[in-house]
Amino acid sequence: MKESTESLNFIEHIIEEDLKNGFPKDQLRFRFPPEPNGYLHIGHAASICLNFGLGEKYNAPVNLRFDDTNPAKEEQEYVDAIKRDIAWLGFQWANECYSSDYFQQLYDWAIQLIKEGKAYVDQQTSEEIAAQKGTPTTAGTDSPFRNRPIEDSLDLFERMKNGEFAAGSYLLRAKIDMSSPNMHMRDPILYRIVNKPHHRTGSDWCIYPMYDWAHGQSDYVEQVSHSLCTLEFKAHRELYDWYLDQIYDSSLLRPKQREFARRNLSYTVMSKRKLLELVQKNIVSGWDDPRMPTISGLRRRGYTPDSIRKFSDLAGISKRDNVTDVSLLEFCIREDLNKTATRVMGVLNPVKLVITNYPEGKSEILQMENNPEQADSGTHDVPFSRELYIEREDFKEDGGKKFFRLSLGNEVRLKSAYIIKAESVVKDESGVIQEIHCTYDPESRSGSGTEASQRKVKGTLHWVSIEHAIQAEVREYDRLFLDEAPDSHEDKGFLDFINPESLKVISNAFLEPHLANATMDDKYQFQRLGYFTLDSDSKDGKLVFNKTVGLKDTWAKQNTPPTPANQPKQNQKTSPQSQKKPLNEIQQISKKLTNFSGDKLETALSSIATLAEEISYDELEPLFNTAAKKVGTRIGVMVALRVLLENGQEKTSAAAEFIANGKADDNEILRAEAEKIN
Repeated sequence: MKESTESLNFIEHIIEEDLKNGFPKDQLRFRFPPEPNGYLHIGHAASICLNFGLGEKYNAPVNLRFDDTNPAKEEQEYVDAIKRDIAWLGFQWANECYSSDYFQQLYDWAIQLIKEGKAYVDQQTSEEIAAQKGTPTTAGTDSPFRNRPIEDSLDLFERMKNGEFAAGSYLLRAKIDMSSPNMHMRDPILYRIVNKPHHRTGSDWCIYPMYDWAHGQSDYVEQVSHSLCTLEFKAHRELYDWYLDQIYDSSLLRPKQREFARRNLSYTVMSKRKLLELVQKNIVSGWDDPRMPTISGLRRRGYTPDSIRKFSDLAGISKRDNVTDVSLLEFCIREDLNKTATRVMGVLNPVKLVITNYPEGKSEILQMENNPEQADSGTHDVPFSRELYIEREDFKEDGGKKFFRLSLGNEVRLKSAYIIKAESVVKDESGVIQEIHCTYDPESRSGSGTEASQRKVKGTLHWVSIEHAIQAEVREYDRLFLDEAPDSHEDKGFLDFINPESLKVISNAFLEPHLANATMDDKYQFQRLGYFTLDSDSKDGKLVFNKTVGLKDTWAKQNTPPTPANQPKQNQKTSPQSQKKPLNEIQQISKKLTNFSGDKLETALSSIATLAEEISYDELEPLFNTAAKKVGTRIGVMVALRVLLENGQEKTSAAAEFIANGKADDNEILRAEAEKIN
């Protein structure tokens, strides 16, 4: 049966339309193109799952291509980590490629551009070039070296390649259009000098291609049919196509660039630069710290490949940037581990419990079901004895009517064991309980079939036998940041929102002996506590377990189960946390506008204009009164107001006053945006 087109994401719709229009299915080819300047994170998983998922869907090859064009930031360590992460997720690439494989071809094509008068060597400083490129609202001016003789540019470019000049002294630029409304088309840089050895080519090259030049041409060399990029590259598409126009052979396949929204996650940061800062400042223990959103960190924390792939499927592929709530990721791992994790018992905050009528010196072996979700999961042995540990929080001398755990005079069941009744306590000089003395019903053993074993009590507690328990370190992790969007604030940096309680180390946890043989591939549910996995810091005689996630979401404000992104909208019940409203996204982007210039500013303004299509005037008008010092927000509001007015919104007196104030403002960008409104 043919798959319903309603279940396809918009990228799949594009491919299906191409196939319908005659594109040969056997020429489909995709690629995942990471830059090896850091470890992959959960945001990259969206692109990994998209590209390799398309490869599986259409039985098409998918290349792993490292865009290694900046030796100042790239290392073999990152290459190895990326390959390890993709393989762990369960994907296999067709070819392992590197942009550095094509350095000679890229150089030859650059020579061709110079000879055709389409590229020139510039020797302005980066500051001079930035000023000379103009602004999104004003045309740029030609470089004084734009019409340098072709022979001179060829000579200088070869000398750049030979290492005769210092970094920053010369650049090769494409000669396109300094008045283009697209800033990327204003004579972009093709090559710059970098006097650092490359992790693959050593010191063979002293010049390195810019990403825009290497990206599309590498796609072309590899005959990639659909080059899928994140939204920030949408404004680059015109340049991508212009570069291909210069070297395209009609007998070969021409790549097509299309864009999708990057994956952002609440309560974390996704910038590799910021993640590197966390590592370098020792805020985390490394790229694989279990609090990091890296795939390596998630793997160490206990996440599974299936859970990450499921998360990517549920979060979906979108046309506009949004923030996915981290609770969706946690939902996916809970759902996966609930089906697969072995149930065991561990006590993290122990207090001693003595069963006074249980024979001294006696112990017995009880059976515990490995996983009630799996009928054939089997059982494992759990030793039981007179002296046990239970959680200190599970006992109160006088618990009251609403306390369903152990208290004096009341009964509870010990998991897979007996019903006990608390009789008395032993305290130290300061009044802290040291022991709880109980009696047990010998006829009440779970599964024995006796009448007493069927007796109902209100609470069930986990426990470990003191005589048989193994000691371990347990690391409980929480979210690394206290703020939902830690890098979105104008007046504070993302490090200001670090959660000081993101890691709690319990050095003296006690676990049932079954865990002595745990491996890092094993997943466990510590009964009533959460899901745990063995950490790589474990050594002989010292086990370390990481808490992956709790049994339930203690952060979410409403427990609405997530629904697939491709489900019809009328059936979706989305948590307010799972996706920001367009107006909130406009405000978040606007806060950063004063830090942007050039291409980044243009991209941000374009994103705001797109989001403005989905808001109402009534939502926007209260922001007309934004404080003057918050100029970024006022710029964003001005852009959004222009879109509403162009779409037929009546210009109110409040809107007219806001526009007039914008035209009189000291900020150049705000004035320019206000002037665009008639």
